[in-house]
Amino acid sequence: MYNMILIDGKATAQAIRNELKEKVQQLESSGKVPGLVTIIVGDNPASQLYVNMKSKACIEIGMKSKIERLDESITEEELLRLVERYNNDNDYHGILVQLPIPKHINEDKVIETISVLKDVDGFHPVSTGNLMIGKETFFPCTPYGIVELLKRYNIETKGKHVVVVGRSNIVGKPIANMMLQKKEHANSIVTVCHSAAEDLSQYTRQADILIAAIGRANFINADMVKDGVVVIDVGINRIDDADAPKGFRVVGDVDFENVSKKASHITPVPKGVGPMTIAMLLVNTYEAFTKIEKIS
Repeated sequence: MYNMILIDGKATAQAIRNELKEKVQQLESSGKVPGLVTIIVGDNPASQLYVNMKSKACIEIGMKSKIERLDESITEEELLRLVERYNNDNDYHGILVQLPIPKHINEDKVIETISVLKDVDGFHPVSTGNLMIGKETFFPCTPYGIVELLKRYNIETKGKHVVVVGRSNIVGKPIANMMLQKKEHANSIVTVCHSAAEDLSQYTRQADILIAAIGRANFINADMVKDGVVVIDVGINRIDDADAPKGFRVVGDVDFENVSKKASHITPVPKGVGPMTIAMLLVNTYEAFTKIEKIS
């Protein structure tokens, strides 16, 4: 059994917020601070919760925050016009359209309409292309948070075998591309595996660093990892639990209780990767502000 180190995403995210708060306070005398507008279409409860959390985080560190709450019946043309309006609004340096959006609106078209300079979610095809070829860009917030955790916990990545379970555009693909770049806190050998694999454990057991992002509760078990592995659990899954106050509890994609006995480092769920996602959104918004306002 390893002397396992718990990777505390909640504490790390708070440290990042505190650092940003200091930077924003230094800007206040100039009369200009970073601004983020979040656009939400419809009344999906989970989306409403996320949007409120993002807005609250902005306000806590002194950033300007605005939420545009739109009816589900809004047309694609109206939504695109609103995005264009904020592209040209000098008070807002980041634009985030909360996904998912109603099916009658083309999600790709909305993402492509957001100015690349204000693409703080890192989903624009230009941002994605720049990430792929190693140019400066906005990184998607969850993968960015993973890299920041590895960095702040001094986990060696150079030459290490990173195995990513999952291939989504939001986590799997971008984190794989980020980890293989010839850069500090990356430069890894990367394997991406997914549901098409006949035996996932054949790959996961090779991982020095295992990143699980598949959305299946407790899927990665102790037999699927080697001793000393670093485990980053991106999963957020609700499972029924009659003993829990809400009748359910939140678990990750990794069987934490048993995998943690073999791991050198592991993120918990909750309080692991989740809080980092919002922290890195704030970082991206601050970076957008410095570029747009030409502040070094």
